[in-house]
Formats: sequence, C-alpha cells, structure tokens
Amino acid sequence: MKRGGTPSPRALRRSLAIVRPHLRGKASLIVLGMVALLADVVFRVLEPWPLKFVVDAVSVSLGASSGAAAGLPQASIGLLVACAALLLGLIALRAVSAYASTVAFALVGSKVATELRARVFAHVQSLSARYHSTASSGDVVQRLVSDIGRLQEVAVTAGLPLVGNVLTLVILVVVMSFMDLMLTAVVVSAAVLYAVSSRRSSIRITAASRTTRKGEGALADTASEALGAIRVVQAYGLERRLAGAFAAGNDQALTQGVRARRLAAALERRTDVIVGLATAAVLVGGGWQVLSGTMTPGDLVVFVAYLKLAMRPLKDLAKYTGRIARATASGERVADLLDEPVEIADGPHAAPLPVLRGDIDLEAVSVDDARGSAVFRDLTLRIPAGQHVCLLGPSGAGKSTLAGLLVRAADPVAGRVRVDGIDISRATVGSVRASVSLLLQESVLFATSLRENIRFGRLDATDAEVEDAARRAFAHDFIAALPDGYDTVLGARGGTLSGGQRQRVAIARALLRDSPIVVLDEATTGLDPRARRHVEDSLRALTRGRTTLSITHDVSQALSADRVVWIEDGRIVEDGSPEELLGDDDSRLRAWTRRATDDGVVAAHPGARR
Repeated sequence: MKRGGTPSPRALRRSLAIVRPHLRGKASLIVLGMVALLADVVFRVLEPWPLKFVVDAVSVSLGASSGAAAGLPQASIGLLVACAALLLGLIALRAVSAYASTVAFALVGSKVATELRARVFAHVQSLSARYHSTASSGDVVQRLVSDIGRLQEVAVTAGLPLVGNVLTLVILVVVMSFMDLMLTAVVVSAAVLYAVSSRRSSIRITAASRTTRKGEGALADTASEALGAIRVVQAYGLERRLAGAFAAGNDQALTQGVRARRLAAALERRTDVIVGLATAAVLVGGGWQVLSGTMTPGDLVVFVAYLKLAMRPLKDLAKYTGRIARATASGERVADLLDEPVEIADGPHAAPLPVLRGDIDLEAVSVDDARGSAVFRDLTLRIPAGQHVCLLGPSGAGKSTLAGLLVRAADPVAGRVRVDGIDISRATVGSVRASVSLLLQESVLFATSLRENIRFGRLDATDAEVEDAARRAFAHDFIAALPDGYDTVLGARGGTLSGGQRQRVAIARALLRDSPIVVLDEATTGLDPRARRHVEDSLRALTRGRTTLSITHDVSQALSADRVVWIEDGRIVEDGSPEELLGDDDSRLRAWTRRATDDGVVAAHPGARR
C-alpha cells in the first residue's frame, strides 16, 4: 500500500492471485461460460440488423432509391415477417446464452468461494497462539465470511458483465470501423475519455472501501466482545458505554461507505455526460451522411443502436468500478490474512511420534512473548514419565507458556523440547498434540450434543467408550439426568451447564483421548467447594499413571503433587517435593502455604504479598 492509504497497482492482482489456485478443475465450466458469453455478445451485435433491413426496405418503398439505398429491395409482407422472426430468434438465442453464461460463472464463483473460505479457515486455525493473542477475532470472522462473500458476489454480478461488456465494445468497434471510420472515432474517443476519468476515481474508491471494511471488522469485534461477555456487561451496567463505542465505529464506517458510494456515483454521472456528448455527435454526423446519400437510414439506425450498445459498457464500467474497488479492498484483506506466516508447521522430514511413556525434557529453552520480550532464558527441566509436577509462581512468570510448549502452541527461540528423547519440533504437529490432554480453567465446549463434545477427544470412539469416559470422569449421572441425556445439545460454549459440570465433561473428553501427558491449567479455579470436590475426583482418574503438569492456585492440589517447581523472573528458583520445600524455612512454597492457611482459604495466588 502506498502512503496515505492509496492502494498500490498490485491491489487487484493480489485479489486475483488468491482466487487463481481455486480455478483448477473448473475448466469445463469456465469454457462453457466463456463460449456462452461470446455467443451472447455475437447475438447482441446481430440484433439491430433485422431492424436495418426493415427500415431500408420501407425507405425504398417510400421512394428512397438513390445513393446508398440504390439496389435495395422494397418492403413486402414476407420480408417483414422474416425480419421479425429473425429478430425473435436472435433475442431468444441471446437469452439462452446469457442464462448459460450466468449459471456457469455463478457455479464457478460459488465453488471458488467455498474452497477459498475453507482454505482461509484452515490457515487461521494453523496460526500460532502468538498471532491469536493479538488478532481481533471479530475482524478475522469478518474477513472469513463477509469479505470472501463480497468477492464471490462481485465476481458474478460485476466481473461477468464486465468481461461481456469489454468483448461487446471490442467487437462493436471492429464492426463499426467497417461502416464508418469517423463515427467509430467518436465512440473510441468516448471510451478513452472514460478510461482517463475513471482511473483516479477507482483508486480513491478502493481506498475508501478498504477503510470501510476495516471499520466493519472493528464493529464485528466490538459486537463479538460485548455479546461474549454479556453477563458482565449487564451486571456492571456497561450497555450504554459499549453502545456508544459501537455507534462511534458505526458512524465512521458509514462515513467512509458514503464517501465510496459518492465517488462511484460521481463517476457514473461523468460517464453519462460523456455518453451524451458521443450520442449527440453521432446523431449529427450520421444524420448528415444520410442526407448526403452516403449512408442509408437503416445504417444510421444500426449505428445508433451500436452506439447505445457501445455506450452501455461505459456506463456499466462506471457502475462496476465501485463494486470492483470494494471487492478489491475485501480481497486485499483476505490476502493479508493468508500472508500471515504459519509459525508452527510440520518440517519437511517430520514423522509421527511413536507410543510414548511420557518423559519430558526441556533443554536450555528460551522463549519470547508476543512482544518479543524474554519469558525464559536457558531454562532446563526434566520430568520423568508418570510424575505429577505442579508449576507455581507469580502471574506473568510464564507457567502457561511453559506448558504450551508441550502442545507446540509456540516453539522456543532456542533450546529443545523432548518427549521420550524425541525432539518434538521434528515430529508432526498432529502427533505431538495427540500425545497431550489439555484441560484449561475455562472448559471449552461446543454448541453440539454432550456425546459429540466428549467424542472430540477421539473422533473414532464408540458410544460405549464415550459413556465409559463420562463415568470415569463422574459426569455420567448428571448427563443421564438431563431430558435428552447424552444427546442434549449445549448452548454456546456450554453455557447451559454449571462450571463444575462443564469441567467434568472436559475431563471425560481428556480421558477418552488417553494421552500419556496431561496439562492442567487452573483446572479447578473458580469452582465452589462442592464442584471442586467432584472435579478433583475426576482429575485423579485422569492423571493416574500419566505424566502431569499442573498450574494452580489451589494449595491442596499443589501439595498433592509429586514435585513443585517454582518459576520466577524467567528461571526456576525452587524445585523439589512438597515435603522438602515445606521443610525449608526460606522456601517460597512454605511462605505461600502459610499465607493461605492464615487467610483461611484453600486457594491463594502464588505471587500474593501480605
């Protein structure tokens, strides 16, 4: 993009480049559409000729027999009927051709949009946590759905007519040049004048459209954020404030949208003036040639019809310029999304992980956050298979970042992460993630049945295996008590269940996954004591015999671990069993548990100070 928001000359080419790979395999439809479009143009060019024959024949019957009319036949019933039938035939053939080309290109547009949307969605899912932590989800959805939809719509409603109009204009100029070079020069001059007039307008329309689409993306993000936290919004009375922010963004998008349409309307009206001037020039010049006998009245009728036919593409070009400019802005937004680099991907020689025991080795690992600041430098940690390690430390110490390395949410900038001695950067991403069951504080459930939510742990699991996992997670009883049991469809993010119930469903999903490594990231935080007890029973079933890495503020959960690792300032400052660390008067774990006990709570923040 050039300075000041002006789009580069590559803007349209970028939009076309993201579509081009999806045209493969659609050659038959494209050829059918182009043949039908060409036929439509040919029939459109032939359509005025029956009228010319009738006008010339009537003129001869009325006594015009000199000059260009010499030798032409007189009007007769047979000639009139033949010309009328020919006209009807040409119109019918043109209608069939236009229908075939429209349907063929609409099918191509729909298939391309479907494939492109799937490609963009797969690409977005492959982007790292670093990208998703800073990206606006509402804007991403806007690009994925609305911007691609606009590309498809404009390709059919503007791109197809534009191609047809350009072909029509070229063919008409060739035909008219054989009829009269002077009048043809008028039409060509009008086309050149339009091209000069539209060049600057299209650039400004694209710039305004890009700003509009960006504003609409921000609007989608504001709405998504507000609706996703609607309980907090209502509880704190934030409706008016958020409505104000939404209205301000809405007004800005409206202003830019009106500007783009005003520019497009101005271009259309300038084109009307150009067409009017060309029509007046042809009428004067053509009428003079009819009077001088160098052109028949029928020739003038054909030429005026061709003039209207030739000027229509210019009018449509003005109309479609605005649409194509807006589609170009949408295309650039989609292209920008596809240009985001995939940081976590399979290497050229990546191989699936074998069946694992669960030994974890972090060797001199260095990690940066999304802003490029160091989180760890040269951190080394070894966890034997089957051991339960609890990570503690103040907020921002990097506990979740460290756990995320095991599922390759991000890769270290230096050092290696090994599982059973295998560098996971050399394994396929899918097999690495399949070896870890991740349980978060906010259990992520989907708007589908409870059965399918559990089955997401292993997609080929049978119904019996799903229900067995639910029993081991102590979730079967409350699921069976629901009116539709396992077929109960949940609301968005599982909002129809309590926090403890959601967590037990998530644990059932993890149990079904049967991975050798389990990561618990604040899995019991925010639950009431009764729900916590139920979840802790489920967690014991999940972690039994598996390598477990837990992050918690729960004292009882921390003390039940085999080993506690305290992380602070990007390094490990304490590492040992709970008993060993509690026996050290200077231990951070001892101070933390004492504060929790003094405060009479079972959960406390490791970074808290009295």
